[in-house]
Amino acid sequence: MIYGILQERLSKVLELTNALGDEISSESLNLRNANGRSNTIGQQFWCLVGARESYARAFEHGGWRGFSCSLTAQGVHEPDAVRKALADSRDLVQSKLDSLPEAGTDDARVNVLFDLEQHEVQHHGQLIRYFFANALPFPKAFAARYNL
Repeated sequence: MIYGILQERLSKVLELTNALGDEISSESLNLRNANGRSNTIGQQFWCLVGARESYARAFEHGGWRGFSCSLTAQGVHEPDAVRKALADSRDLVQSKLDSLPEAGTDDARVNVLFDLEQHEVQHHGQLIRYFFANALPFPKAFAARYNL
């Protein structure tokens, strides 16, 4: 039961992130969080993609196997590359979830999924600040979820 709820919540949060990337421009990918010390919006997406890929691998193996990201340093500046990496990483996570029914999950795998969801949502908070700092519009579903 918990596994089903977690799967549903994770799916929703991944979709909200992908919605942020749907309309992003190359100019926006290079923006930072105002004048404060920060990386770029594109680098935020790089971290999200890498975490999805890395946590999917951890889920498959039942434990952490290290961080890696398929989105290249050049790709964080290219909207199509970011959108593709977000979609592919969402699909990768979903395929791992679909490959293991609830009966086959153990505490280690469930914890991996909780960690992934927490990481994704923490980036939502960061990206909200980036979008506000740069007067970028939010997708409707994202704005509704966070009452923006």
